[in-house]
Amino acid sequence: MSSRPNILFIMSDDHAAHAISAYGSQINNTPNIDRLANEGVRLDNTFCTNALCTPSRATILTGQFSHVNEVKTLDDKIDSSRPIQSQKLMKEAGYDTAIIGKWHLGNDDASNPQGFDYWNILPGQGDYYDPTFFENGVEKKHEGYVTDLITDFAVDWLDSRDKDTEDPFFLMVHHKAPHSSWIPAKRHENLGVEGEFPEPDNLMDTYETRSEAVKMTSIRIEDTRKPNLKFDPPEGITKDEKRKWAYQRYITDYTRTIAAVDESVGTLLDYLDENGLAENTLVVYTSDQGMFLGDHGWHDKRFMYEESLRMPFLARLPGEIEAGSVSNHMLLNVDFAPMFLDFGGVEIPEEMQGTSGRKVLSNDVPDDWQTSMYYRYWMHTIGHKVIPNYGVRNERYKLIYYYGVTPEDTGDPSIKIDPEWELYDLEEDPREMNNVYGSPDYVKVQATMLAELDRLQAEAKDTPRH
Repeated sequence: MSSRPNILFIMSDDHAAHAISAYGSQINNTPNIDRLANEGVRLDNTFCTNALCTPSRATILTGQFSHVNEVKTLDDKIDSSRPIQSQKLMKEAGYDTAIIGKWHLGNDDASNPQGFDYWNILPGQGDYYDPTFFENGVEKKHEGYVTDLITDFAVDWLDSRDKDTEDPFFLMVHHKAPHSSWIPAKRHENLGVEGEFPEPDNLMDTYETRSEAVKMTSIRIEDTRKPNLKFDPPEGITKDEKRKWAYQRYITDYTRTIAAVDESVGTLLDYLDENGLAENTLVVYTSDQGMFLGDHGWHDKRFMYEESLRMPFLARLPGEIEAGSVSNHMLLNVDFAPMFLDFGGVEIPEEMQGTSGRKVLSNDVPDDWQTSMYYRYWMHTIGHKVIPNYGVRNERYKLIYYYGVTPEDTGDPSIKIDPEWELYDLEEDPREMNNVYGSPDYVKVQATMLAELDRLQAEAKDTPRH
């Protein structure tokens, strides 16, 4: 057995922490994911630095912010030839490497996975049923449900390894679910009772005190496209009734889709147990970012609000991570790649902007560990109407700058949106309902947070717009 641990990194897509029972979910149960919390650590303050699928995935691989790895939006592809990617460095250090499932970083010669001994990925978003995969570049169509197929392929790869090898493995299992359009496995089609899911307390948010950037967004649940909701709303209902109806439709299919992901985690954990691998394998479960589950009346992500910003993160490694522990220390997705390298005994290159989160998992962080973080969402997306924004969050406050959209940004002279600021006191207002930017009571806080934004933005080598 290698002295270095195997690493099994399981990442779903759009799985909010508050849809995991270990985090107190009120809408579903996830007993297999909860095993990791019971047998390892639950991190309560893990955040993404750009709440969007493609950029977050690039950051997790590279340990770099979006403006450095140059994957800022859904339209960008990763440059797979770049050497600073965790899987390449792990492979060079003797790890067997594989990625299975959702890639979402491009599907051409320049952006297909490199540095993996084996890769079997979905093109783009992929399909829930009878999906096509690209296995080491060869296109193959498979019958079945995508979550089950990804799980089977992961087990097959583990089975294919030489049982006598001393080389550890680094396996990334990336689920498509629960990304829209939230199509569950047939065995879960009757799970949960539509109409009986508890509503978030701010489902009917009217956005008072919030910026125009928030008021104009089209990610309100009642605006969700029919391919996602599957049915037309009942005739003659009011706008408020439509929001409540759409929430129940959304959460019904969303939670049903998560059920197969939870089963997949159980299958993989059982495999480790049955093959004597559990004691020397770091298992991580996370998602590429958070997700609004009716919070503020929204679905989707992109904003810097807590439900979008926060990532679930549960990890188990017997002997190093205390079973049933909880950590409130701040971990960012830019810290994941350095953490993988740290566990693998690999020198962390200076080009990585994150810091290894290994000590966060054991609640043994140094005195100078980060207590604030920098965020930037880049995509000028007219369809979702989410204005580009950046900001800073510390342990109590959050400052957000919606830096507007100019004709130079979009090429459309008719689109011009003025910049705006928001400030939240997360201790007094954890649901972020009351923007206190400009309030006389928060003048000093506002100045302190602006200075921290300037500091972190400069540290990240990003260019300000304020």
